Amino acid sequence: LDRSSAFISRIYREDIGPCLSFTRSELSQSIQSAVENNSLTIEPVAMTTLPIVKASAIECGGPKKCALSGLSRPCRHRIKLGDKESYYYISPSSRARITAVCNLFTYIRYIQQGLVRHDAEQMFWEVMRLRREMSVAKLGYFPTDES
Repeated sequence: LDRSSAFISRIYREDIGPCLSFTRSELSQSIQSAVENNSLTIEPVAMTTLPIVKASAIECGGPKKCALSGLSRPCRHRIKLGDKESYYYISPSSRARITAVCNLFTYIRYIQQGLVRHDAEQMFWEVMRLRREMSVAKLGYFPTDES
């Protein structure tokens, strides 16, 4: 995205940056780069097949500790950054924040590729809806299996 645009710059400052700001700031920056480059992978973790966790996996969180927040939470998903071999276990709230940003980037990419056939006002309001999704995720609200 072209950050020289005042609108995009504002979205980065108010939504993307705070949404991807986690306790581990170096990892946060790597995640933002991976999202921007469309090289982030998020996948579910099979909870029943994790009887033994390698020591290296503990450094990247683990099935019970989020690699981004450092909090003890059940981690049902893990992320991979680009071509790197490491996976990072993430909590549901961290996943919601990352996917909210990914949804915005995907929509902007669709616009740039000419795949969105809406007028400017409709595209603007869809971007605003996606910004709201990021704000809600930042507040810690995310869909659960029960809801």
